[in-house]
Amino acid sequence: MNLREIRDILDATVFCGENSLDREVKSACASDFMSDVLAFVKNQGLLLTGMVNPQVVRTAEMMDMCCIVFVRGKQPDEVILQMARERDIVVMGCKQRLFIACGLLYSKGLAGE
Repeated sequence: MNLREIRDILDATVFCGENSLDREVKSACASDFMSDVLAFVKNQGLLLTGMVNPQVVRTAEMMDMCCIVFVRGKQPDEVILQMARERDIVVMGCKQRLFIACGLLYSKGLAGE
């Protein structure tokens, strides 16, 4: 599944990285605890979270993720977006709660680990 499809499934807004929506993603993870992402996640291309702070971008970078989706209508500030641009990470946001966003993606074929 590519990021364009993810954007469409979640009816998401792309905050940065619009030119990279053709990237393929094979799996995703979801957490509001970045320590859990660091401890338990492997080979995930997409991070869904309601945590909106610079640590999310740092975590995504460390885990080689290409996209962050902020859920529950959360909007990143310019500091977060600039960090993501510098690291070539796509940032999106959607209105769904974390559980619903994950369910929508899973039902369309995006797997977890």
